[in-house]
Order: sequence, then C-alpha cells, then structure tokens
Amino acid sequence: MSSGVAVTSCAQPRRVREAVVAGSFYPASAKELASMVDGFLAKAQVEAAGEVVGLVAPHAGYVYSGAVAAHGYALVRGKKYDRVVVLSPSHVDSFRFAAVFDGAAYATPLGQVPVDAEFAARLAGAGGPLKLSSRGHVASGRGEHALEVQLPFLQRALGEFRLVPVVMGSQDYELCRDVGMALAKACGKQATLIVASSDLSHFHSYDAARKMDLQTLKAIEAWDYLSLSKNLEHRVWEACGGGPIIAAMVAAERLGANRAKLLKYANSGDTAGDRSSVVGYGAVAFLRVAKGGDENGMGDLSLGPEERRALLAMARQAVEWAVRDRKRYEGTAGGMEALLAPRAVFVTLKKHGKLRGCIGGITPVEPLYEAVCDAARAAALKDGRFPPVTAKELPELEYEVSVLSPMRRVLDPGEIKIGRDGVLIKRGRAEGLLLPQVPIEQGWDRETFLSYACRKAGLEDRAWRDERTEIFRFTALVISEQHASS
Repeated sequence: MSSGVAVTSCAQPRRVREAVVAGSFYPASAKELASMVDGFLAKAQVEAAGEVVGLVAPHAGYVYSGAVAAHGYALVRGKKYDRVVVLSPSHVDSFRFAAVFDGAAYATPLGQVPVDAEFAARLAGAGGPLKLSSRGHVASGRGEHALEVQLPFLQRALGEFRLVPVVMGSQDYELCRDVGMALAKACGKQATLIVASSDLSHFHSYDAARKMDLQTLKAIEAWDYLSLSKNLEHRVWEACGGGPIIAAMVAAERLGANRAKLLKYANSGDTAGDRSSVVGYGAVAFLRVAKGGDENGMGDLSLGPEERRALLAMARQAVEWAVRDRKRYEGTAGGMEALLAPRAVFVTLKKHGKLRGCIGGITPVEPLYEAVCDAARAAALKDGRFPPVTAKELPELEYEVSVLSPMRRVLDPGEIKIGRDGVLIKRGRAEGLLLPQVPIEQGWDRETFLSYACRKAGLEDRAWRDERTEIFRFTALVISEQHASS
C-alpha cells in the first residue's frame, strides 16, 4: 500500500469498494494525490478551541473544493479516533433509508481503508432507517463520489483509521434525526469523528450564491438544524448533503458538541475563476467546548428605537391596507440595514388586552421587514381561531412583534427558563409553538407551559415526556407599542 493505511486481514474473500472517481475528481496517481492533499493541508491555517466531534466538508473535484475541505481536515491532522463515520448524500441512486456499507474496505489510490464491520453492524442493528447495504455506494457500475472524495484527506490527515461509510438515500428530517440519534447511541464514549459530506448552493451567480450560502452557514453555526431542514426542503437554501449535515449535528450534540465554527467558505468562482455560475463550499467544525457565550441566542440582532418603531408601523400599515383597502402593503427597510437580515417573526394582535390573532414563521426566509408585513396580514385575516379583523376594529388593535432567535434542540427540559425561552414541540409533522411571553402572561410554570405547547401541536398534554417528541427552545426580541422606544 502506498500510504501505509492499515488493512485488516480476513479469511473470507474481501469485498472492496474500488475508487471510481480517481482521475476525475482527484489524481489517480498516489504520489500526485498525496502531494496535492498535503499541499492543501499545509496552506490551511485554522484554529478552533475545543474537541472536534464532527466536520462538514465539501465533495467537489479537488481543484474546486479541495482548499476549503482542507480547513476541516487540518484541524484533526495527527489526532486519533476509534473510527470515522462519513455521512454522504446519494447522487447515483434513490432509496428511502441510510445504507451502511456492508463490504470490507473502501479503496483510493493511497490504499484501502478498512471498514469497522463490528460498528457498522451495531449501527445498522439499531433498526429504523439504517441498513447494511451497498446501495448508493456502488450503483450500475458507478459509485457515490461524495463519500469517496473525503477519504484521501482522511488518509493523509489521520493515517490509520477504521471507516464507517453511510450513504443516505433520503434526506427528510425524520430520517436525518433517526440516523443522528442511532449514531450517537452506537458511539457511546468511544472517540468517533463524524464527517458530513456536502456542497452548498449550485449554479447561481457569484453574489446570489454567496448570499444564500452564508445564510445556510449561519444557521449551522447557530446549531439551528430545524430551520436548516425546513429551508432546504422548501428550496429557500441549498446543500446537496443537507441531510448528512443535519444527521451529523443531531449526533454531535448528543455526544457533547455545543459549538459549530465556520472554518472556511468559498465558491467555485473563488477557486476556478468563472463567477457566472458557481457552486458553494463550506468547512465547518462541530466542537465540544466549555459552555458560555450568547445565552439568549439572539446573535447579532440589535434593533434601536427607530427600527422598532418602523417595524410596528409597518405591521399596522400591512393590517390596515389589507383589511380596509384590500391592498398589499410591501413595506421598506428605509435604509436600516438590520431590517434586511432574514429573521423568523411572529406578529400578535390584541384587542382590549385580549388576543385577536397571532401568526408567524419559525424559519428565517425573508428580510425582517417583509416577514413582519406578511405575518401581520396573516394574523389579521388568517388565524383560524378568530374571524377576520374588520375595518371597525382597526382603531382598537394593539400590535406586538416578536423577532425569534434560532431554534435549539432541548435535551433536558430543565434547561427551559420561564420568561426567557419560547418552545416548539414537534413530533413528526405535528408542531406547536408558544412565544416566551405567553407563560408570563398566563402565570404558567415550566410543565404547564410544555403541556399547552403539546396541546397546540394537537398532541396529548404529556407528549413532551415522550422520547419521540422533540422540544426546541428559542428566545425573542419582543417589540410592543408600550416599549417601542426602549
């Protein structure tokens, strides 16, 4: 073997998944390949405090994405792991499960990488969407490049290691969650590196791609994989390996990771020169670090009195135009940059202190000012709990805008703090959300708060105690007419 990577012996004939994109995605010559990868690694200057639990790495041809991928692998160079699990999307086959490779090894020009067969069997034995299979790994003489291209980087960065190759034939949220949970359980306390293979946006102009990709990466850094999943599903954002990223985040958080750090972003316009139609690439590390930092999770959101008053005025205008004039008020950022950032928003309408409508969205899709106008119209006309607002009621309405932080999965309900956190209860497609101010207004304790959120999702009150139910928490910047100037 040219790389010295260990190969386990086996009395039975070994089934090896041969390299299929050597000579196209990366050099077929072992010497040339090693030199190229080592060159990328040498140039990648990275620092990240904390223990690396997982990585996101791109999977395009090395001339396009190799320099970006190297930033993740440089962070683990020389480290020792019991195994590496590579989660890949499927570009060559379609199936509704995650295929854990059932062969003995993967090959590259640098040598064979042995599969950790015992761990693979244990992972597949968890049931659910995980199965021992060669689907996606080899299909009709082709093979999945997104997994294969990660291996030479791992071979040069780690030397000897055991591999668990997983190709995800579907990327719906429930499958991603189940894969992540099963992976974390199988890992236990053993040192396992999880690699999610994914490129970002595809074939947009340079500026459009950069704008979309940075929003995607911002959600990953905020550990908001729920918004990531929803925006990928609705094609607001793009990442061909979005499913592997989500599964890796679910697994990593259960293994103690609590920070995601963007190490490098570039697109093919940066690396290959043509900016008319580009593909985006990002390298991200999932880290286990000491807790601290932004407790409320509002990140870079800061709104002054002028911006708060503008949002309330736009909410009122949107409702009055829709109700009285049957027209759509579009709003404007008015030169205020903070109102251009995509944010999840709810607008609450009250009449004489009582709820008259409340609607919004949990994912950042539109610029803040547009999201406020849309939510205000919907709260007035489309909240099924109330009849549409009439023109006669307009002078009596009170407005409240809640700008949401990213969603963060709660592993321990005791983490939820009344007065700080809102909650989203999710089981399958059933979802129920309550804003942070609700339990204060109602005088609820934590358990009552969670029970009412379950009820809003159409679930039984105690559903939050069920392991099938997910709890997400968030904070909100609440802007009311009484406090718009503060």
